[in-house]
Amino acid sequence: MAFYCYILECADGTFYTGWTTDPQRRLRQHNLGRGARYTRDRRPVHLVYVEPQPDRSTAMRRELAIKAMPRRRKQRLAASDPPQILVTATAPGRVNLLGEHVDYNAGPVLPAAIDRIVSLVARLLPGRLVRLEARDLRQSVEFDLDRLPEKRDLKGKPLPDWALYPAGVAWALQEHGLPVTGIEATYASNIPIGAGLSSSAAVEMAFAAVWQAIGGWQIDPLVLAQLALQAENEYVGLACGLMDQFACTFGLKDHVLYFDTRSLAWEAIPLPQHSALVIADTGIRRSLSASAYNQRRAECEQALALLRRKLPGVRALRDVSLHDFEAHGNDLPEIIGRRARHVVSECERVEQAVQCLKAGDAPGLGRLMLAGHASLRDLYEVSTPELDGLVDLAAGIDGCWGARLTGAGFGGCTINLVDAGQVDRFMQALAEGYHKKFGHEASIYHCRASQGVRTEQILLGI
Repeated sequence: MAFYCYILECADGTFYTGWTTDPQRRLRQHNLGRGARYTRDRRPVHLVYVEPQPDRSTAMRRELAIKAMPRRRKQRLAASDPPQILVTATAPGRVNLLGEHVDYNAGPVLPAAIDRIVSLVARLLPGRLVRLEARDLRQSVEFDLDRLPEKRDLKGKPLPDWALYPAGVAWALQEHGLPVTGIEATYASNIPIGAGLSSSAAVEMAFAAVWQAIGGWQIDPLVLAQLALQAENEYVGLACGLMDQFACTFGLKDHVLYFDTRSLAWEAIPLPQHSALVIADTGIRRSLSASAYNQRRAECEQALALLRRKLPGVRALRDVSLHDFEAHGNDLPEIIGRRARHVVSECERVEQAVQCLKAGDAPGLGRLMLAGHASLRDLYEVSTPELDGLVDLAAGIDGCWGARLTGAGFGGCTINLVDAGQVDRFMQALAEGYHKKFGHEASIYHCRASQGVRTEQILLGI
């Protein structure tokens, strides 16, 4: 859910500040006399300022801070020449129940969008200037749309890492021949960065959706996700697959998405009844671009090249059956063989998980998740002691059907499939066990499968 602070200008020229999840709806409520006592006798009111916030508590604190400002500072926020149309976008993070490190091997994946989001507010700027503010980082940057290949800001300094994602989206859209305009944008997020929850894809899809809305053009949502992937692959420099951008785009409430990354066919499948998703964050962060992620992809490509000598018909590791791998996998170098065995077996687990989901078999799905984690730990070697500790602890708590690391690994989070009636007890037991084992806290929270990216226009001064 998105949160916003807003300022209204009342009929008597005074300002009213509040917070909401829907600025347009709240404006209507104020003008109908159902908003606040202060505005009831000062109608009509006009929306003159909107600011995204990462969560409810931050929005409430920011509301109090704005209310305490002198009038002249509120006037500066509202701006001397306020824009008439703002575009807001919200884009979710994602978890992956199964299918880790197989999307770049053309395999099937099983992600879900979650109710942790990037919230973005943007307005059109004349010319080719992009002005960005990342509220969580308390950083801002400006760059020129005509100089994107340089990856530098207006002062000639290298773009900060966080700005490469929106700049890369603008670059990919222009490479595709789509019109991209100057914007001023402010965004906030409650998706932990570097936690394996796809914060970068959420930023990419939010900006892609905003430029589409402001530009007034339309393309297939899957093509838009592919362009965001191009931005991450070619502009940011991370050789990831399409799963993250796909999940951020097509997420559906209370559903998991089965996505074949080769054919691009997909299906939304309900989560088992009375099940819940719980995220446990180790607090260990990694930068994928600086990690062994790209090395793992290269190892998969080496395995494919070697297996093709015996299996000339395969185009990707997803084409290698478990039977064929048992026949030829021992011919691979040890490390390369372990990497390929994970991919081949993980693709099989995804297909088995789909059957569990359709049968409502939460325990069966959980067993596959645990097997997937063991494979990521032992064969793909992307886990950490903290991730392993969380999975081992979760597996021993009543009410937990399954657990595994989610995302690329090397740090970040686990995803846990839990009996909905035992979520609170599970979270408490897991937090206590982790603290006892490692001596520091894990952030543990109940999340829900949610909707994909969406935009809305907000009219100011009406």
